[in-house]
Amino acid sequence: MFAAERRQLILEMVRANGAVSLRELARVVQTSEVTVRRDVRALEAEGLLDRRHGGAVLPGGFTRESGFPQKSLSATAEKTAIADLAASLVKEGEAIVVGAGTTTQELARRLARVPGLTVVTNSLLVAQALAHANRVEVVMTGGTLRGSNYALVGSGAEQSLQGLRVSRAFLSGSGLTAERGLSTSNMLSASVDRALVQAAAEVVVLADHTKLGADTMFQTVPTDVITRLVTDEPPAHDDRAAAELQALADQGVQIAVAGATGPTATEQGGRTPRREVPLPGQRRTRGGGTPTRLTPAALERDGLGGGGGGGGGMERGARVAGLRR
Repeated sequence: MFAAERRQLILEMVRANGAVSLRELARVVQTSEVTVRRDVRALEAEGLLDRRHGGAVLPGGFTRESGFPQKSLSATAEKTAIADLAASLVKEGEAIVVGAGTTTQELARRLARVPGLTVVTNSLLVAQALAHANRVEVVMTGGTLRGSNYALVGSGAEQSLQGLRVSRAFLSGSGLTAERGLSTSNMLSASVDRALVQAAAEVVVLADHTKLGADTMFQTVPTDVITRLVTDEPPAHDDRAAAELQALADQGVQIAVAGATGPTATEQGGRTPRREVPLPGQRRTRGGGTPTRLTPAALERDGLGGGGGGGGGMERGARVAGLRR
């Protein structure tokens, strides 16, 4: 395929999906990610798209928000791996809140197998995924329906969360940086996400590698409020995404990296594929020491080895780096 043909196909994919990872672009155009990155740079120079760490998006990243159809087709393998690992954090009988998004929708599908679970959500897609789960209670917020992401927003949603207290909040967003934390392109969505965070004892962010380093208009969760980040393994050449992960770890965020390739969780008998994914460079805690590798016993002690919908504890699917302050 000639360069002009390749770039036209790349542009069509980005226009159709809103955001596409370099990995996916390389697969479709049947070339290396190095070549695709060169093509993306050329298209950015012409003002036809914007580069993001590990991917490409349509221009206007701070204010533009992709619709649900576009989001649902972006980084699907990565979202599946992230959802498998995140589900292993949830224990039987727990009460949690789950925000809106295609990654949290994937998580909800796995939570349907956790007995005695109570899920509070403002997402119609999350509620739909759990609608037929006999042992899961779903509590929906009030609010006004936002059709682009099937979420309830506004003062009604925020007021319904007042006085609520749960163990964990699982949230996604449009971008994540060590400097600003999680952000989104819509003010109403950001406001509800902040209310969800206020209801939770700890915050778990679900974000694939294409969102690392992306910064959008409205901050939802500051970095120092994020307890854990569940993400996928960045491409080997994506030094900027890896650097962002390290910066987040340096600020005390516990990072769990799920494998996005290999057998699916179903093929593994409901378990996340075993991957050991070190971040580049030497890891140090804020005090200068080397972070402790979390063992199965430590995970169980900290409430991370529970019977989640993905089956198996976090130690089977990730390396956890960075110690919570």
